[in-house]
Amino acid sequence: MARLPGPKNVAVAPIVLHSGGARNPPGRSMIRPPRPERTGAKGGPMPGDTDLFEIMQTMRAMRRLKPDPVPDELIGKILQAGACAPNGGNTQRWRFLVIKDSQIKRAVQVHYKRAFDEVIGPRYLNSAPPPGVSRERYNRQHAAVEYLTNHFHEAPVWIVACLEEGTATPTRGSGASIYPAVQNMLLAARALGLGATLTTRHLLYEKESEAALGLPPGVHSYAILPIGYPMGKFGPVGRGPLADIVYQDRWGNPYRGVKE
Repeated sequence: MARLPGPKNVAVAPIVLHSGGARNPPGRSMIRPPRPERTGAKGGPMPGDTDLFEIMQTMRAMRRLKPDPVPDELIGKILQAGACAPNGGNTQRWRFLVIKDSQIKRAVQVHYKRAFDEVIGPRYLNSAPPPGVSRERYNRQHAAVEYLTNHFHEAPVWIVACLEEGTATPTRGSGASIYPAVQNMLLAARALGLGATLTTRHLLYEKESEAALGLPPGVHSYAILPIGYPMGKFGPVGRGPLADIVYQDRWGNPYRGVKE
């Protein structure tokens, strides 16, 4: 797997924030001492120290999750990462619903599976593999999607990403205020060694699913993130050549900064 170039072993000193978000007072050091080596939830090296590009390049959709409980401390870290994301006008209209109740999850899964049986499953059977994905890998992906369909409720934690929109009608740009937070949470889960995936399938039966979730009027869900310890291993994501999708100045004109 090709990796993006970048400096290695460079220590970056973060700015220390005090209560209320204020920066360091004049005359106070802004450099923290190096942190001791951390360990992950299962006792191994903390994946959070992994290079950001490594995390992004190995952040597969993990659809096979163990039912083992996930500590609230780790879910809190994931949620905090979500709340660091950019959003329109910094209005912070995002709302995150953490679901652990098995009855709620089962109620949503009814509509989730219906969407698979009626739409998603037939689509997979009639679709060619996407760029950068072999037929064998695509078949494994389909099997994983079907597994998640049948075991969706067994994921120990769901995070439902919502926007509080009031009486406003959701527009094409609405997702810009929630999906960056979703990506941040996926990256945080990967950094913590937790499996997760972004799914929006419940939106095929939006009213029924949101009723099962108990969302109040004016609040709309945009994604559900099932989170848990993965059964499989993280590895390179399957993507097509970057040169096929990047242009310069005019549509179709190759960007010279990307190699074939």
